[in-house]
This record gives sequence, structure tokens and C-alpha cells, in this order.
Amino acid sequence: MTDTAIYAAGGVIWRLVDGKLKILVIHRTAYVDITLPKGKVDPGETLAETAVREIYEETGIRVSLGVNVGVSRYRMPNKREKIVHYWAAEATDAAIRASAFVPNKEVAAIEWMGIKKARKHLSYPVDVEILENFAKLVDDGVLRTFPIIALRHAKALSREEWKGTETARPLSPRGKREAEALVGQLRAFGPVQIISSPAARCVKTVTPLSKTIGRRIELTDLVSQEAWEEGKSDERTIVGRLVRGRRAAVVCSHGPVLPGILTEIALATGTLRGSYLGSASSLETSAFSVVHLSATNPGSGIVAIETHEPKR
Repeated sequence: MTDTAIYAAGGVIWRLVDGKLKILVIHRTAYVDITLPKGKVDPGETLAETAVREIYEETGIRVSLGVNVGVSRYRMPNKREKIVHYWAAEATDAAIRASAFVPNKEVAAIEWMGIKKARKHLSYPVDVEILENFAKLVDDGVLRTFPIIALRHAKALSREEWKGTETARPLSPRGKREAEALVGQLRAFGPVQIISSPAARCVKTVTPLSKTIGRRIELTDLVSQEAWEEGKSDERTIVGRLVRGRRAAVVCSHGPVLPGILTEIALATGTLRGSYLGSASSLETSAFSVVHLSATNPGSGIVAIETHEPKR
């Protein structure tokens, strides 16, 4: 992020009503316009966290993020550039029922529209461009997706600092902070399953997330560094189960194991391999890549990959 630009995030929120696709737009009070829900990044937030928070604050609907559908850039009246990142996000029936939205000083109303109507009524061309990106996903038959999140463990104590076994090597003080900071970042994508190498540095990385979302950590040697070093790791078995399960999942593992995890996702979904897999798996500690797959047809290939750097 640059010092001069203003960053924001939001979403194209969608639902199916009697089989028809509807998009949520907001009528803003002060500007008397119609736009997509979005808002500025708060200090200490990541863009994904901002998107989820702003969508909830403006619409009352809690969502989990799907595929990134683009970035809009424009100049504000004060000449500063505003950069807005958008994700697609489904509004579930339960989330809509739980919404406590009432008109307020920022948002006068929210409205569900078909894509054609939204194209005509959105006030700004940059919003229409984002909607068109979303419409391309719909046209491609990729509306509902689920993520497999490949996470490298947080910073551990160095081998020189630790006198115990390698498996028991714990997180450093910085790593503990990173593990706590990961909770909001990972929750933005709605994980309901957590898989981890048994190594302490992996388990402790996802423990705060596990406690927050109320899901147990599934330990497996198949993605451990020790198994990888012995030639006994089995990323294929883990990835195959996750693809078949079609549930949002986090897999916490180690630097040398991550390329195998990404490669197996590509193979399991019939995706052509390329340099992008190397980029998505070359993660520093506490960074993660979100691999989005079609929930209706995972074998159609990877829909998108986005990589998130650690908070500092």
C-alpha cells in the first residue's frame, strides 16, 4: 500500500431468489447515489477483513468472501487516489434473516436487483466494471465457490534458540502475535475445517482460529515436514478429501510441503500447472494462499488464487 492512496474494500453480494440471481446495492444517504457496499480500511486491518466488516456495517449481513472480482481506482475530489478491492460473497438465508439493518445516516436503503437492473442503476462506471467482472464468473458457471487455504505456520523460535525436538519447537513471541492476527484474516473466508501438521509451530498457529470458530484441529503427519524429509508425505490424500468435501478449509503446513499441496490441488481439479503455483506456495511465515474452487464442479479447475501476506 502507498502512503498517499486511500484503500477500501467491499463486495458484490449475491443470493438466489426462486432460482434468479440478485445483487445487493445500497442507497447512500448523504450522496443520494446507488453503489456497491464498501468502506475504508481501518488501522491494523487487511483488505479482506475490511470487506467483511464494511459489508456487515452497511447491510447488516455477515458474509464469507468468495472470489476476488477486481479493483477499482479513481480520483477523489481532493485529488487523492482511492483503490477499492472487491470480492464476491453469497448472502445466505440465515445471514439475511439475522440482519438487523435499519436506514441510517450513511445508508438510506438496501435493495436486491438483477444484474441487468443493477447495470442501469449503479451510479458509477467503476462499480459497473466490478459488476461485469462478477457477471463473467456467472456466465462461466462459477457462482458458488469454496476455498482451500494453504497456510505456512507463524514464526517459530530458531533452531539455535530451541534445545528440544524439532516437532516441539514452539512459536516465537512474534509468531504468537502473528497467530492471533491470522484469526480475522482467515475468518474472512469462512473456514469450517482446520487441518494441521502435528508440529507445535503449526498447531499453535491455528489454535486461536480453532478457538474462535469452535472447530477442532485435525492433525495429520501427511503434511508434516518430518514426513516430507523422509519422502513419506502424502499431500494428495489430504487434498483429494478436501476437494471432495467441498467445504472451506485451512491447511497449516511447512515451507517445503506447500508446493506439493498446491500442485495436488491443480492435479485434483484438472488445472494446468504453471509458475503461478510456485508463487502461491512460496510463502513467508504466517502468509497464506486462498485457492477458490467451484462448489458445483471442482473438476473444472482452479477459479482463482489470491495470496495474503502476514500482518506486521
